[in-house]
Amino acid sequence: MTTLDRLAAEKYVLLTTFRKDGRAVPTPVWAVRDGDALAVWSAADSGKVKRIRRSGDVTVAPCDVRGRPHGEAVPAHATLCDPADTRRVRDLIKRKYRLIGRLSLLGSRLRRGEGGTVGIRVSLAERPSGG
Repeated sequence: MTTLDRLAAEKYVLLTTFRKDGRAVPTPVWAVRDGDALAVWSAADSGKVKRIRRSGDVTVAPCDVRGRPHGEAVPAHATLCDPADTRRVRDLIKRKYRLIGRLSLLGSRLRRGEGGTVGIRVSLAERPSGG
């Protein structure tokens, strides 16, 4: 099982973005497999989205709902999705998280509107094998 498979199987992953001064800002998020990457979803005006827009350098690690990691953090690169890809990410989240995912997405759409959230694709950094 690859690192991507393991992270995609987790209920929550810790997505850590970085401020301009280099300070880490960890956030537990839902994550789904999206081809050769992970996908997460966030409010479009959130701090993590602003930090990703500035620099896509992130790390991801398996964690619990409170953001306590229970595995190694992996370097990755995050990019923001366009509206079509964001819709696809929402569909993947509905599939993985079922009723609670649908309810969360509905609540978010009612609060923020269709454009109030954005999908984020997280590509894991390639690592040399071995070790």
